[in-house]
Amino acid sequence: MNRLVIGTRRYSSWSLRGWLAVRAAGLDVPDHVIALRGGGQTTEIHDVSPNGLVPFLEHDGAQIWESLAICEYCAEFAPSLWPEERKARAHARSIASEMHSGFRALRQALPMNLGREGRALNEMSAEVLKDIARVDTLWSETLERFGGEGPYLFGRGLGNADIMFAPVVSRFASYAVALSPAAAAYRDAVLAHPLMQEWTNRAAEEPVSWHLEHYESVA
Repeated sequence: MNRLVIGTRRYSSWSLRGWLAVRAAGLDVPDHVIALRGGGQTTEIHDVSPNGLVPFLEHDGAQIWESLAICEYCAEFAPSLWPEERKARAHARSIASEMHSGFRALRQALPMNLGREGRALNEMSAEVLKDIARVDTLWSETLERFGGEGPYLFGRGLGNADIMFAPVVSRFASYAVALSPAAAAYRDAVLAHPLMQEWTNRAAEEPVSWHLEHYESVA
């Protein structure tokens, strides 16, 4: 069975990462969407995913869970998802891993919500502001060192590092987070990518009954 199990597109940041990697790699894998209920209540995910989380990819007999592992798997089919040059590739893997394991304060305070239209939070803690500053620095420095003439972190093509940061891009837009000029231009480029546009459009088509008050009421 080939399938990519994902959660509600409006909210599921990890699902977005897995989906972007699969689509960028050109894998012929249909989506299987599970509506998330929040708070660990989506018990049916445990019936299909080894770790009880999304995304979960089944492809040609392989089973892959965790977004970064899916990115690595997809790069076996599309090596350009990582930069070709050794130092650039090392940098890309480092920042992708930092995104995978870090920025807890940002994640908690600014949950992904693709239905939120550029409305800033009433206040943000010092920890959240520190995370935002770190992301801005990562993007700006990476673009300066490795971006070349392209709009993405490592040039003209959307890669795994961009994919790992894509949900943060959407968060910064949803919560009207102020960024440096270089980081803001990068945010806009990622948001305009056809795959991001497709995900956003499909999120807008999801039933209103899938909306969760916990995310919709963040002020």
